[in-house]
Amino acid sequence: MAIGDIIVGIDIGTSKVSTVVGEVNNFKQIEIICNTCCKCNGIARGQIIDDDAISIAISKTIKEAEEMANFKISSAYITIPGKYTTIVQNSVVRDTKDRLEGISQRDVTEAIKVIRDIEIPDTDILIDVVPDKFILEDGSTVEDPVGTYCSSFTIMAQLILADRGYVKQITNICKKAGIDIDGIVPITLAERNLVLDNGEMNDNVMILDIGAGNTEIGVFKGNSFIYNATLPLGGDNITSDIAYVLNISREEADKLKRQYGLALKSFIDNDNNIILNTYNGGDTRNKTIKSSELVEIIEARVEEIFSLVNKEVTAQGLKNNINNVILTGEGITNINKSDMAGKIILNIPVKVSTARPVATIKPAYRTSYALVRYISSRSFVKKVSSTIDVKSEKSVFKNIMEKVRDFFYS
Repeated sequence: MAIGDIIVGIDIGTSKVSTVVGEVNNFKQIEIICNTCCKCNGIARGQIIDDDAISIAISKTIKEAEEMANFKISSAYITIPGKYTTIVQNSVVRDTKDRLEGISQRDVTEAIKVIRDIEIPDTDILIDVVPDKFILEDGSTVEDPVGTYCSSFTIMAQLILADRGYVKQITNICKKAGIDIDGIVPITLAERNLVLDNGEMNDNVMILDIGAGNTEIGVFKGNSFIYNATLPLGGDNITSDIAYVLNISREEADKLKRQYGLALKSFIDNDNNIILNTYNGGDTRNKTIKSSELVEIIEARVEEIFSLVNKEVTAQGLKNNINNVILTGEGITNINKSDMAGKIILNIPVKVSTARPVATIKPAYRTSYALVRYISSRSFVKKVSSTIDVKSEKSVFKNIMEKVRDFFYS
């Protein structure tokens, strides 16, 4: 990363596409140049169902960003749901070129080139290499070994594979929008540096990003990214439940969810009356219910989401290694006591993210901002800047492979 690098991050969600453009400042921190958002219904239950809808939404956010930033954007980094990724743990031992000069940048670069050389199934493609620790010959562990005097070191890293079919599809979608792909990053991996406090960064944690239609699961063992998955449930399911059970419009259901959002009926202080303005049953358009009836609907779906998460991490043999669960995402953070509901079902401490950066970024842009922040924080990377004012004429799928190779410290 270099001062002045421009990084563009695009998050494609179930209900919207959001884009953030950031610049690396003199303190090597990200300053937001602009952010844009566009509603999009091109994804349902974790599947792309409308390529054109997504492409149009990307085009709209990019055009708005270009107008605000006053330059043309030709490439960007993209998020990918956990369901389309596989994490492979790998390690290699490397000798230093010159023990007297210590470990050099070139030694580390060569080690990373070697560690990514694994057999990859034809159905997958390598999209990311995440070094998490370097072990020196005396057994000590460091995050950056450059300059350390020793004759050999071990690098441990996660190799992120993605479904080749999904990558081709999203590449073609971006091509229609006039955007090349700089790199592809799992959602929870991008969000780690944003939603975790400093004290949580080295802990064994699970990030749960409960969005509109999906719940992203990311499990970290210290610095190691060990598991990633997606469940096709989120805040929109709660809205749909309210609308269906109470026989009201989705608009009113969403409004009631935000106004009376509570995950546990036992925490109701006053069981107030609620007038339903769009009630479609019976002879009257208005109907009155108790707030406890509304909360009971919310509680049932929140319980189901956490129960499915519990089933997933238990089946993977991960639950006993998780010390804390961090909640984020627009689908859950506006529902009070959702952390308590999660703790009851998971039997693990659960909290809504309290990391300082989270409070400063609007919810609609948090994931795309987290992506930009993640890219800017990469160590040993040769190039991170997105392409500004230049448009490639190469095959887009070939171009993404070349850019990913640059991204991998070449």
